[in-house]
Amino acid sequence: MAEEKAAAAESSPAPAASTSNGSKPIWLIALVVVNMVMVGGVGFMLYKNRQKEAAEPKIEHVIKGEHETQEKEAHEEKAFVGKVVPLETFIVNLAGSKGRKVAKVNMELELKDNDGANVADEIDKRKAQVRDIIIILLSSKTYEEVSSREGKDNLRNEIKDTINSFLTKGKISSVFFTEFIYN
Repeated sequence: MAEEKAAAAESSPAPAASTSNGSKPIWLIALVVVNMVMVGGVGFMLYKNRQKEAAEPKIEHVIKGEHETQEKEAHEEKAFVGKVVPLETFIVNLAGSKGRKVAKVNMELELKDNDGANVADEIDKRKAQVRDIIIILLSSKTYEEVSSREGKDNLRNEIKDTINSFLTKGKISSVFFTEFIYN
C-alpha cells in the first residue's frame, strides 16, 4: 500500500507540473510573436518614411520655397510702402526742462498710395504750417514722455492725426522717425 501511495503521489504532481510548464511556453511564444510583429511594423514605417524623404528633391524644394518667399516679399513691399516725404531736422527744448533737455528729431511722412502726388504738393505748399505744428507738439512733450517706446508711438500718432486734420487733398498713413536724439 505504501508503494501505491508513493506511486500515486509521484504520478499526480507530474501531470500538474507538465500542464503548468506546457502553458508557459505557449504564452511566451505568443508574446514573442506579438513583439516581433510590433518591431517589424515600426521598422516598416521607418523604411517607408525614409523612402518618401529620398523621393522628394531637397535642393529643388528649398529653391522653390525661397523663390516663393522672395516673390511674396516683393509683392508686399510694393503694396506696403507709399510715397515718403522727408522733413528737415527739428531741434526743440523739451517741456519742463528749462532748456536743459533738448531733442533732435528727423522724420519722414508716408503718404497714402492712391493720392501721394497731390498730398506731397500740399505738404510742400504748407511746409511752414506742418513744421510749426510738429515743433509745438515736440516742445510740449517732457523727457519722460519721449524717452519710452510708448511715448514715441503716441507722439507719432499725435503728429499724424494733427497733420491729417488740416490736409484737404489726402492723408498721411504713417510718420517715421529717422533720427531721434535727446539728452
